[in-house]
Amino acid sequence: MPTEEQINEALSQVIDPELRKNIVELGMVRSIERHDDGHVAVVVSLTTAGCPIRSHFEDAVAEHVGALDGVSRVSVSFDVLTPEEKQGLQQRLGRGALPQGALAQVKNVICVGSGKGGVGKSTLTANLAAALQAEGKQAAALDADVWGYSIPRMLGVHGRPDIDGQRKILPLDAAGGVKVISIEFFLDHADQAIVWRGPMLHKAIRQFLEDVAWGELDYLLIDLPPGTGDVTMTLAQMLPQARFLIVTTPQPAAQKVAKRAAEAATRYDLEVVGIVENMAGFTAPTGERFTIFGEGGGRELADELEVPLLGSVPLQEELRLGSDEGRPLVVEDPDAAAAQAIRHVARGLIAATPQVDPVFQAASGPALAGVPEVTGTALPMAP
Repeated sequence: MPTEEQINEALSQVIDPELRKNIVELGMVRSIERHDDGHVAVVVSLTTAGCPIRSHFEDAVAEHVGALDGVSRVSVSFDVLTPEEKQGLQQRLGRGALPQGALAQVKNVICVGSGKGGVGKSTLTANLAAALQAEGKQAAALDADVWGYSIPRMLGVHGRPDIDGQRKILPLDAAGGVKVISIEFFLDHADQAIVWRGPMLHKAIRQFLEDVAWGELDYLLIDLPPGTGDVTMTLAQMLPQARFLIVTTPQPAAQKVAKRAAEAATRYDLEVVGIVENMAGFTAPTGERFTIFGEGGGRELADELEVPLLGSVPLQEELRLGSDEGRPLVVEDPDAAAAQAIRHVARGLIAATPQVDPVFQAASGPALAGVPEVTGTALPMAP
């Protein structure tokens, strides 16, 4: 079994790509535990819990320590440097502050997912962003459904973003002040098909998060594509403090798939903040109510997952029309039944999330060393 000194020597080969120094020199090695069976457990302290290069440290520690003779298994866990430790690190580096990144001023990141298409997830994302804005919160919408991008249409915002003096992408402003970023803004035309696979999607989502000047936000809503694939895994790796908002319809088929989405979030250690039941019922002009997609599925799923049902949104033609025409119902007709239900969801989301200092302090710039920039065929943005 190697000595602790030998393990520290191996850990000195693990370089922080942003600070350009090894984690031993930076004081990021919290503890080392050696076990008789050859198992070595290492705790690494990060500058922020939302560090986007967390997986880099995990892989590099496992590689270098695992190469030592007598080591059969390496486990890596993480904690966060205390404010005093961060200050000491800043002093050693001769800096006034550590790099904060594009998400430094974002208080809450909410991933809106459903597990399947056709449940109105994008419609709810767009209207929920507008509803949060109406509740006095600064909100933004990131259209991560790269194949089926629709947020720009639903919020009525189109164009090509500008680049600021720091070479950051400036999101477009929708009616009501919601900030928006979507792959549509970088295409030749709004109906262009995207045929990317996993690596390209990963790079695009990474650039949307790190190279966009989001500014101060209370909520960044991320409209996920259907399913639990590449985009979800990328976000889980980059944003371990994000929360999942699950959208379902009352019918059992949608509820079962939504449960899988919730299980995927749990597998990635992401908190499910609540359930929204869409298409909960239709009330005819005569006052008669029809449960076209069934009834009670949202409540059943919330009870099963032991999370709150934040709201049930009724079927209403005006909600669909407003989305098609870029006029969110919560803005156009805030007294409509569906608009009132979405405002109720917004208030529930506010109550369920912390209104504290930003926690997403992802590093940018040099932190992407070794990761190709998403340009050209990947993300055709302005130079």
